[in-house]
Amino acid sequence: MKSATPNLLQSLPPISVSPRNPSLLAHNSLTSPPKRTLDITCASKRSPDDYHATLKALNSRDRRPRKSLGQHYMLNDEINEQLVASANVEEGDLVLEIGPGTGSLTNVLIDAGATVLAIEKDAHMAALVRERFADTNRFKVLQEDFIKCHIRSHMLSMLESMGSLSEKPRYAKVVANIPFNISTDVIKQLLPMGDIFSEIVLLLQDETALRLVESSLRTSEYRPINIFVNFYSDPEYKFKVPRSNFFPQPKVDAAVVRFKLKQAVDYPAVSSTKSFFSMVNSAFNGKRKMLRKSLQHICTPVEIEEALQNVGCLATSRPEELTLDDFVNLHNSIVRA
Repeated sequence: MKSATPNLLQSLPPISVSPRNPSLLAHNSLTSPPKRTLDITCASKRSPDDYHATLKALNSRDRRPRKSLGQHYMLNDEINEQLVASANVEEGDLVLEIGPGTGSLTNVLIDAGATVLAIEKDAHMAALVRERFADTNRFKVLQEDFIKCHIRSHMLSMLESMGSLSEKPRYAKVVANIPFNISTDVIKQLLPMGDIFSEIVLLLQDETALRLVESSLRTSEYRPINIFVNFYSDPEYKFKVPRSNFFPQPKVDAAVVRFKLKQAVDYPAVSSTKSFFSMVNSAFNGKRKMLRKSLQHICTPVEIEEALQNVGCLATSRPEELTLDDFVNLHNSIVRA
């Protein structure tokens, strides 16, 4: 079998890795960290994890990116540095990485002093990073589907084992370049875990990132996921990542979002989170409908109108007109514990 290396290399345009690249740092409030040199084999003499190193790693396993898994590999190591800086990763931190791929981000995390638990669905890529980081005891990879794995038990086990060695870490962090097609599922699974994670930094599709962080009331982009995100976290858009930094190049740009997770004591006061989000989802199922109609399975339209007015909203309100606090107050008025 011929090596696929020439074809893969020819398919990629040159990529700028200048820290002064305005398209990369246009939204970035961080000062670029000092550049590290990283090596695809973790040897003592390290070279940058650029697209040549990425393709060499893929070809070593006779692999090509799989569209079904949403695989788009990061080719710009300075963006990995920015991801790690956005999460304030320090010596002794425990970091969860979802989809390590060839290990370019993993390498920066380990270089920053973190212990990394990686979840990789692709068995070939799991084997690749397991071999790459075989010389360190600060890396573990599990070949599992993140959406189906028991991440809480995995993290508690890791935190317990690390806690026996030192006081730190009390909380873990998440830093990951995740497949765009599972971003909502990942967010829904991780954000309620403020007892495990202090912060989550994800590389998402730019449109998704903006919708999660900046969607305004009375717009078509305001959805139940906005209520969910703000219930469990304080989100922050960090910086945009042009599509040219990935292989294969996606059709859209990406962006980094940092979610600072809330502790349970800081969640909005509702009698039941399950009934709260059930009410929110019901409200948005009939988005153009008035709440007195879309929520009439909970109580009568008259009661809903009275409750809306009691919390300072119009009796004719629609879901896209209510803030998180409005929904919380409405829930506590009409939902029986």
